[in-house]
Amino acid sequence: MNNLQKGDKKLLNAWAFYDWANSVYTLTIASAVFPIFYDALFPKDNHYIDVFGLHLKNSALISFTTAAAFLLVSFMSPLLSGIADYVGNKKSFMKFFCYLGALSCMGLYWFDLDNIYVGLIFYFLGLIGYWGSLVFYNSYLPDIAFEEQQDKISAKGYSLGYIGSVILLIINLAMIMKPKLFGITGTEGEAAMKAMRYSFVMVGVWWVLFSQYTYYYLPKGSKENGQKLTNDVIFNGFKELKKVWALLQENIPLKRYLGGFFVSSMAVQTVMLVATYFGAQEIQWSSKEEGTIGLIICILIIQLVAVVGAFLTSRASAKFGNIPTLIVINIIWAVFCALAFFITLPMHFYVMATIAGFVMGGIQALSRSTYSKLLPETKDTASFFSFYDVAEKIGIVIGMCIYGVIDQITGSPRAAIVILGIFFVTAIFLLRRVHKKGAVN
Repeated sequence: MNNLQKGDKKLLNAWAFYDWANSVYTLTIASAVFPIFYDALFPKDNHYIDVFGLHLKNSALISFTTAAAFLLVSFMSPLLSGIADYVGNKKSFMKFFCYLGALSCMGLYWFDLDNIYVGLIFYFLGLIGYWGSLVFYNSYLPDIAFEEQQDKISAKGYSLGYIGSVILLIINLAMIMKPKLFGITGTEGEAAMKAMRYSFVMVGVWWVLFSQYTYYYLPKGSKENGQKLTNDVIFNGFKELKKVWALLQENIPLKRYLGGFFVSSMAVQTVMLVATYFGAQEIQWSSKEEGTIGLIICILIIQLVAVVGAFLTSRASAKFGNIPTLIVINIIWAVFCALAFFITLPMHFYVMATIAGFVMGGIQALSRSTYSKLLPETKDTASFFSFYDVAEKIGIVIGMCIYGVIDQITGSPRAAIVILGIFFVTAIFLLRRVHKKGAVN
């Protein structure tokens, strides 16, 4: 069904609905249930496993696996964006990565220490599927929406994703807390683990099922200027990145801002990805069951507070300017990391989750809009944002590797949290150096 015209409300809503379909991955798999499940597979007094010929701590292993996936994604994104510009059927590419991600989520049902390699492959491919589908999803926006519609429909997508992912997480939380109500048998611990495995399958089914509405209305896509898919086209994304890098040498405010964004984003994204693993290992929960429920409640707190944080950040940036607001948010993050080094009790973790949600809600949206305001007068904004996205992903690779190495060497991630705090301090100084002429309001 691809006869709807650009700007058609039904087409716009169908595009935005893909966020409802795929956002369950980021919340259930990346942030909430899977990290808790993964930690629960290990005995409380032994978090180590022999894998790839090494004796690795479990949280370090998952950090390195995540870093490897993001490294591949950062290489794939320019390739895929180059193909997305010219390919005759980008909907097929989007479907491929969507189904790869969804089926990999379902595959996590069989994640077990006895089948650790198979489990890690499913985890790895889930990340690739999610981020790969987003490249093509995002590339549809200028095709289906006029410029004046894009901000509004993009925000609607984020809102739908937030609502959908929280709904499924609450259902999963109910299954984990009260498994017998859902007919899940076994001892309390066994039933909770079964419920978590079922939640992985539910994520995959949800993702595939609700994405069908999007695919029904999205156009097939058409070749740009009728060009064939040649090497020049495939590697066009890398050429664009190289061109942006050259332009940055002439735009000092933007170059300085990107430096600040890079180290800040590196730290923020790493905190978001490892927070649940940190809470599972470093907080003194009275039992594994209390830990499971407490950690999921913390994730929900972060989600809810993030909405308020995003709203207040938007108001603050309108009144005080983007750069000053970003500096204050980075100061709060730096203090957060310093305090996180000392926390041990569940109540401490709930308080920290509230602070994290508050500053997490606004920093990503504000960072992107500030970057947009600092861009030079150009029609080639896609190349600049491709550069931005690749920088963000490479930052995640570095952040996860630093976290994993420190966690592996010291046996505790607390020192890694302090290092992340130093990144925020560095970001503050870099943001202060953005030239006055480059300041944005």
